[in-house]
Formats: sequence, structure tokens, C-alpha cells
Amino acid sequence: MIDFIWLVLFLAGIVTAMFTGNMSKVADAIIHGSERGVTLSIGLISVIALWLGLMNIAERAGAIAWLSKLLRPVARFLFPSVPADHPAMGAILANMSANLLGIGNAATPLGLKAMHELQTLNPDKETASDAMCTLLAINTASITLIPTTVVAIRMQYHSHQPTAVVGTTLVASAIGTAFAIVLDRVFRRLSRRRRAA
Repeated sequence: MIDFIWLVLFLAGIVTAMFTGNMSKVADAIIHGSERGVTLSIGLISVIALWLGLMNIAERAGAIAWLSKLLRPVARFLFPSVPADHPAMGAILANMSANLLGIGNAATPLGLKAMHELQTLNPDKETASDAMCTLLAINTASITLIPTTVVAIRMQYHSHQPTAVVGTTLVASAIGTAFAIVLDRVFRRLSRRRRAA
């Protein structure tokens, strides 16, 4: 569906440019936009590789395992229907730890693994379980201590203080995560009342 929406937007832009006589501007924007995208991507490779390398060292040193132990009581509160010794809990904890450390590239496969494991606990295979909805909400909002991608982009564009966003990102992501948890609980209660009625 999203592919169709992008196609409609793209075609609407092309048709509008044709009727307004701005096709040369569209062609310039496509060429220069793709050039800037490639330049930005290449510039980000070094910074992201550095952070991923540091996080890989931290993971091998046990930082993610330590953080997972620290997050276990929080995960038990957020996911009461998931048994503590189930593989889903381990994947959830690893996903939350990776997101917290700002390594979204590692968090994505861990989140997919957690969803797969949660599906094994789901009695209704056609509908997402409460735990799956909670994981999706937390994973989307996710508290981030180190916003590596944003810092990398700021460095690429020669910011004088590329890490100045760390504090505000932490506050914004904490507020977003808190709201995600509250809304998850509210919608969960509303769903239970609707089922009971």
C-alpha cells in the first residue's frame, strides 16, 4: 500500500510540473537530491561503523547483557503475559537494550525475533497480542541514550556541537516512550471492555 501512495505522490508531482512548466526544476531536484543522498550516505558510513564497532565491543564485553539484567524488572512489568524464561523475553530485553544504546540497526532484527517469539505465545494467530502491541509501541518510541544517527548527520553537515542534541533527544524519547506505554495501557483496557460488553 505504501508503494502505491509513493507512486501516486511521485506521478502527481511529475504531472503538476509538466502543466506548470517546471520539468527542468524537477529534473534538477532529482539529480541533485540523489547526489546529496549518496554523499550523505557515504559520510555516515564512517561514523555509523565507528558506533557499531564500539557497540559490538560493548556487547562482547557484556554491556548489553548487563543492561538486559537491569531492564528485566521493567520488562516483566510491561509484558506480564510473557514468561520470564521464554525466548521472547530475551529477545525483548536485547531489543530494548539495543534501542537504548542507539544501535537501531541491531535493534531491528532483535525486534523481529521478539515478534516471532511472541507469536508463538499468541492464542489468536490472526490478531496481535497485547504483548506484541506493547513491544511495537515501545520499540517505535524507544528511549535513546545516544542518538548515533542524528549525531552522525550533524557531524556530516559540520555542526560545531554535533552531540548537543543528546540531552534533548533523551528527554523527548523518554516522554514519547512514557506516552506510548500509557496509551498502550489505555487502549488495552478499552479493548477488554469492548470484548466484555
